Amino acid sequence: MLEALGSLVAALWTTLRPGTVLLGAFVFLLFADFLKRQHPKNYPPGPLRLPFIGNVFHLDLGKGIFVPQQVVKKYGNIIRLDFGVIHSIVITGLPYIKEALVGQEQNFVNRPMIAIQKRIFNNKGLIRSNGQVWKEQRRFTLTTLRNFGLGRKSLEERIQEEVTYLIQAIGEENGQPFDPHFIINNAVSNIICSITFGERFDYQDDQFQELLKLLDEILCIQASVCCQLYNAFPRIMNFLPGSHHDLFRKWEKLKRFVANVIENHRKDWNPAEARDFIDAYLQEIEKHKDNATSSFDDENLICSTLDLFLAGTETTSTTLRWGLLFMALNPEIQEKVQAEIDSMLGQSQQPNSAIPDAMAYTNAVIHKVLRMKNIIPMNVPREVALDTTLAGYHMPKSTMVLTNLTALHRDPAEWATSDTFNPEHFLENGQFKKREFFLPFSIGKRVCLGKQLARTGLTTRS
Repeated sequence: MLEALGSLVAALWTTLRPGTVLLGAFVFLLFADFLKRQHPKNYPPGPLRLPFIGNVFHLDLGKGIFVPQQVVKKYGNIIRLDFGVIHSIVITGLPYIKEALVGQEQNFVNRPMIAIQKRIFNNKGLIRSNGQVWKEQRRFTLTTLRNFGLGRKSLEERIQEEVTYLIQAIGEENGQPFDPHFIINNAVSNIICSITFGERFDYQDDQFQELLKLLDEILCIQASVCCQLYNAFPRIMNFLPGSHHDLFRKWEKLKRFVANVIENHRKDWNPAEARDFIDAYLQEIEKHKDNATSSFDDENLICSTLDLFLAGTETTSTTLRWGLLFMALNPEIQEKVQAEIDSMLGQSQQPNSAIPDAMAYTNAVIHKVLRMKNIIPMNVPREVALDTTLAGYHMPKSTMVLTNLTALHRDPAEWATSDTFNPEHFLENGQFKKREFFLPFSIGKRVCLGKQLARTGLTTRS
């Protein structure tokens, strides 16, 4: 029987031309893709998708996952976009964002396990983990950060000390033009390093500079076209050259650096006294060593430390650099900020986190920088945890969800002169005014873990 079947296949192969076989295979794949992309009833609308690649050409891939505003205007506040194998829904508008991230937060609390993050972190750490792992890691980290100064005066003292080093480094430029990128990165990163590693680094420290360079390169590569294509077509991109392979190598190098720091901590670790985040985490590993379901292990320690290092460095540093640029482009605003600071502090007193309440204009300028240049334009992605309905639209389990913070922060209906650097948006009768449409740190249970750290850092360095 098998011999007869083999003979039949061989006869068909010799009869059919290779071109016919390839055409048949292509038609079959098209049909399979069509069946796979059939959406349920009441699924959100969206632009026409192409076979296999979906809506990749509707994105600005050079900016990572960024949905152009004209797509939103055409299809509405809740739209469907497919990126290769990834099904996603983009939510625009404050009522819908609040309903998803607060009103139905249990249905949208998860992070999607997209290809790059799965390969690097695989449900480890703080930012990309889900379920019990995320709950345990976040709860422990929040407690530990509070113990080491988050929201307390000791954090301000760390920042004020670092400001002194930053001013000294800027002074060494002797008034000549210079690129502030790495000097600011040094200062901002040292705050989180003092909490996680228990020490700050000299700005000339070769190992520290290599660490910051690695971080900078990773963030640039991660937004590249190759990395976005890897997320959409991981199986294919595994076999193709590109910057995604360089990204994986650099992440592994960062992991090895943190692993070495952890090993050095173990050599002189005192279980009775935690010097920093790593020591506190080693205590937690020891406490749960007999619990098979615990998520406290070396891999989670490495990933959580990297999450803190990344989130505690890049976002604040980038915002500060944007602030410098806006001040240079708007000298009249810079003069008002300087005058307010001089009137409140003089030329010698160190700023602190309580001062913005009295310095309304300076506080408004800081918020304006955050609004104009939100660092994560589509927010950190979420994932639908179970079949859900939002605004009458059906959202199947495992669909990736993007919340459009850029559109929220640039909505001309809420922000007069929305594309202009105008601090008056945050002022009313000379007093600082909070705005509901301002969500640079997101909202809900997965609000930015370093929100307080970022605000204190921006305030004290300004």
